[in-house]
Formats: sequence, C-alpha cells, structure tokens
Amino acid sequence: MAQQSAHQVVHRPKAEHHDAANPVEYENSIYQRGLHYEKPSLTFRTTEWQPQAEAVMSAQSTGYVSGNAGTGETYRKNLAAFQKWSIVPSRLVPTPSLPDLSVTVLDEKLQFPIAVAPVGVQRIFNPDGEAASAAAAERENVPFIMSTASSTSIEDVAKANGDGVRWFQLYWPSREHDDLTISMLERAKKAGFTALFVTLDTYILGWRPSDMDNGYNPFLRSDPIGVAIGFSDPVFRSQFKQRHDIEVEDNMGLAAAEWTKTIFPGLNKSWEDVAFLKQHWDGPIVLKGIQNVTDARKAVEVGVQGIVVSNHGGRQVDGGVGSLSMLPRIVEAVGKDIDVLFDSGIRCGADIAKAMALGAKCCLIGRPYVYGLALRGGEGVSHVLKALLGDLELTLHLAGIPSTSPEHLTREKLVREDEL
Repeated sequence: MAQQSAHQVVHRPKAEHHDAANPVEYENSIYQRGLHYEKPSLTFRTTEWQPQAEAVMSAQSTGYVSGNAGTGETYRKNLAAFQKWSIVPSRLVPTPSLPDLSVTVLDEKLQFPIAVAPVGVQRIFNPDGEAASAAAAERENVPFIMSTASSTSIEDVAKANGDGVRWFQLYWPSREHDDLTISMLERAKKAGFTALFVTLDTYILGWRPSDMDNGYNPFLRSDPIGVAIGFSDPVFRSQFKQRHDIEVEDNMGLAAAEWTKTIFPGLNKSWEDVAFLKQHWDGPIVLKGIQNVTDARKAVEVGVQGIVVSNHGGRQVDGGVGSLSMLPRIVEAVGKDIDVLFDSGIRCGADIAKAMALGAKCCLIGRPYVYGLALRGGEGVSHVLKALLGDLELTLHLAGIPSTSPEHLTREKLVREDEL
C-alpha cells in the first residue's frame, strides 16, 4: 500500500490468524458424501440463494434486503456490468498447485480476497444475526465488517468474531454529535477492530419503494434491531437519561428514533471533516461509496488509506452508474496511491475474478451472505463464503491464472464483449 497513515497502524499478532481449508476441498467433501447418497442441504447455484431465502423470510425482511432505490435501475446495472467483461483463458500454463488467493489489504495479509460487507439489522433475517455472521467469517478466515446499524453490540460482535480480522463501518453522526462518534470509535478500537470504513452515501436512507410498501423502517421500532450500538453506548445512554429522566429500555421507540436521527442526520459532511476522523482513529481509514475519479483523487489528497468503489448495491440512488463500470478508471487514476476495494453486484466467483482483474484489491460480499444467514444461520453464511471462494479458485485455475496477484490477474485477462 503506497499511501501510509500518519498514525501507527494496529497490526494483529500473526498467531491469531488461522488457515481455513482450501475452498476446493469443500467441493470434494460434497462429492464424497454423495457416494453415500447424501445431498447438500444448501444449493451451490448462486442465483438460487435469493429466491430460496425470500421463500422463508417475512415480507418486511425480504423488502429490506432485496429492495433497491427507485425502479432498481442501479441494481440491474451493477449485475449487467459484469457481463460486459469476459475472461480469456490461457492454456498449457504450468500449474504446480491451485491458485494462491492471498492478498494484502490495508497492511493485513489475508488468505482470501473477500470481506463480509457491512449489513445492518441482521436479526431480522435470523435470530442470531451479526453474531452468527461474525463467527462464520472467523471460521472461514474472511474479514468481517460490522455495520453501525447492527442489531448486536460492538462488544458482542467482537466476542463472536474471536480471533478473526474485523473492521468497523461508520454511519457518521453530524458534527454536533462528535462525542458519540468518538465513543463508537473508542469502543471499536478496544474491541479489536483494526480498520474504519466510513460510508459516504447513506447520511439519509434512499427512496426505497419496497420498504415503503411494507410501511417498514427497522430503525424506528421499539427494539434494538438496527440501533443496538446506540442502546449499548454509554455516552448515548447518559445523554438520553439526562434529556428524558428515563433509561433507554423505558421508551425504546423514542430512543430508537433519537439514535436513528443521530447516525442518519440527513445532511452531508465535507472533505475537511475527514481530519476529525484521522485524529480519533489510529488505524487505516477507508471511504466507502466512491463512484468517480474526482472523489477518488480527493480521498488520496486527504490522506486516507483506502476507498470502496460502491453504490451501496443500488439501494441509495436510482439511475446510477454500475459500480464495476467505474472501477477501471478509478483504479487507473489512484490505484498506485491507495488501496481500492470493490462492492456492489458480486454474485459468483467469476465476478470476484473480474473485479480483481480490473484492479480491486479485495471484494465485499453483501446480499449473498445475508441470504445464507436467512436460510441456515451461521452455517448458511459459511456455505456462501466457501462456495464463492471455491468457485473463484477453480475459475482462476481453469483459466490458467496462478494467483490473485496483480502480476497474474490483470486487465489483459479480460476482454470487453462489445469490443470484439
């Protein structure tokens, strides 16, 4: 990583890492069990995870995770953008082993080039929620990014994640609530989160027809769903009691509304405000939601360590550009100066390969693991992660690409279908 933090980066002791099984071994285990007429309980067809999950979820949960901004045009463009690029395989490439999937991202050596994207309110999909997902991520040796909108506290997610690599995603309160921001950052640091992901495109929830049709906003209910970080925050609890002379538990509806207004303040920050975060976070800072070259260059200028090329999966702005469509030009502009991660539209191993060939150092997996969570809790999350990685590994292997290194997985391995 060319761009270095002005602060000391927290390095996790190497002894805390463990090696997950090679992803292709998951395939082998399925075939071995098949010799005894045992079929897997969860499908490997990635396009079936969503409809199968929707069949067991409530209308509100389905609308929340599967819904998009406006007509869903941005979401559809995210998926369609991958089909514009095709992998061109090379033959008779010496392959003494299966591809090396390891990458170095934000000064962390990772076994695999993916991370579990920050998704909030996970207990509406499964009662174990974020704890199950965090535990699965640790099992599969994949970083877990915790959402500010979680339905589980920072401390409980860290406990579930054990020795895993974990990063914290911030929905950034308005500057009048800097004390609450500092409190969240301090709690995250104390709980072993090593990088800060700051979401830039969700200072207010987008126009989401599926949620409105259900009359459902999970952040306004009289429970901890989506607001657990606030309900467990000592600064917020103290201020709430001072304002109302009651505890959070005495009026959870009021407390939920006040915390939601805090983390979704409705108004944007400025580039100058990033300096405040740098003062209060001594690890890598990553700006999530970058969609154009100007903003990417500005991120380098203000001295953060990474960006995520993302449009929030199409959930925030209708009529937007596909995230993958912007990735190559952003990488070309700043890829040598900053770590570029990718999010929005990953659905299979080939998608991961294409995004990395276009310059992404790591890909965030979002909706697919949530569908796994809905289908089978933590076991379902593990299944999705292992399936995607196995698919990626064999895709690279059969295409004659020996590793995810930029030396091997390059844009020259792809062609644009519309240019043939």
